[in-house]
Amino acid sequence: MGEFIAERRRQIAFDMLQHANLVFQCVLVATIIAIALAVLINRVRALEPVANAVSAVGLTLPSFALVGLLLPLSGLGTTTAFLCVVFYAVLPVLRNAVVGLAGVDRTLLESARGMGMGPVGVLLKVQLPLAWPVILAGVRTSMQMSMGIAAIAAYVLGPGLGAYIWTGLVQTGGANALNYAVVGTVGIVIVALVADLLLLALGRLTISKGVRVA
Repeated sequence: MGEFIAERRRQIAFDMLQHANLVFQCVLVATIIAIALAVLINRVRALEPVANAVSAVGLTLPSFALVGLLLPLSGLGTTTAFLCVVFYAVLPVLRNAVVGLAGVDRTLLESARGMGMGPVGVLLKVQLPLAWPVILAGVRTSMQMSMGIAAIAAYVLGPGLGAYIWTGLVQTGGANALNYAVVGTVGIVIVALVADLLLLALGRLTISKGVRVA
């Protein structure tokens, strides 16, 4: 194992960065989409059951099935991997964003409006800051889930560490099959842990002490 890693250390490091880059970009895009949808749902409450149903169905949809649906449209490569990961990454964030925005005290919203804040000001200065801890918890869940989805996306030649796992499976019984599988799996775990620590640090920086205490 030591020799295997030493011979490929640069490529492994590059693939770890590629994996992290794919997941971070997908989760960022997914978070923006999810928050925008949650704001819409918060204003049109009739959409909430629909959003919950879509989230529930989406989370039960096998990733291989989604990859199969996307292949005729986007083909092999990064685009299909990106779309697949974004789809799954949206779901946990959307659920938490809907709950977080709905949980903001209506009295605070009325007070903000009484001080002359418009809808955008209330959203940016009151609702999102108060809902952010719940939203961030969804982002953390989404990040961890996306690490595994990104590995599966390697089936369509997406970037990252998933290729090591697939190579190990294809070469089962071969000299380096176990090495490939272990490096891919452990590498994803390491990237996931680092990503979670970064999100914890982000929470420390972006969540006010008053909200954390509450």
